[in-house]
Amino acid sequence: MTSVCPAGHDSTADDYCDVCGAPIDAAAVNPPSSNPLSSDLLSSRTGATPHLKPAPGASSTGGGQRCPHCGTENVAEALFCESCGYDFTTGSMPRPIAAPDVPAESSTAPAPAASSSSPVSAAFTWVAELWIDPAWYEAQDSPDPLPSPGLPDTIPLRGNSILVGRVSRTRNIHPDVDCGSDSGVSRRQAQLTTDGRRWFVEDLESANGTFIGSASGALPDDPIPAGVKRELDPDDRIYLGAWTRLVIREATEDEIAGLG
Repeated sequence: MTSVCPAGHDSTADDYCDVCGAPIDAAAVNPPSSNPLSSDLLSSRTGATPHLKPAPGASSTGGGQRCPHCGTENVAEALFCESCGYDFTTGSMPRPIAAPDVPAESSTAPAPAASSSSPVSAAFTWVAELWIDPAWYEAQDSPDPLPSPGLPDTIPLRGNSILVGRVSRTRNIHPDVDCGSDSGVSRRQAQLTTDGRRWFVEDLESANGTFIGSASGALPDDPIPAGVKRELDPDDRIYLGAWTRLVIREATEDEIAGLG
């Protein structure tokens, strides 16, 4: 079905003339009268140029012309192919619609965030030897049976502040130096601190007290005052609970390599 534009062109489009571009609605509202204006006059008013010679390559078939670009049949007076926009006047191919500029994504992927849940082993240069001392056990007169003495547990001291005690999951207490099954040791027994060269011990108001004694002397009788830091001499020993003895010393190279 074709429509007639105000200039008298047959158009297959029903909105704007595909020959001159005039609105088709105007023809529907004001159909050509019995005394129409000449096509030349209408062309001068609308700017249309009917009856242009087809561009080279455009073929005419009967009353229309075939688009050499897409093969669509168009009316003889068409200036542009109604299907692909080929320009019958100049022979220009339709201009492709430019795609909007989209910023290119960076090819460098962001570095993954460090996981806070990954354990990090701190370096250490000091260790605590955790001993079962039969002599200290006899002096305490504990009702608990003495475990079998043997070689000490060697515990790396990572950091400048070390908690000594026993684990309590219900109270969320996880000491750095766990005195294990010695029930005479409080959950939070003592705190060890260092300035990098010297070590200090502080009793945390434990139930049975924290004792300091020399390796070459007798067993200590009096606990150190609670809440007061006491500097440790190189040959000092820390006595806790029913049978526990702690020795603080520098780590050997093999211990740093093996326990690190």
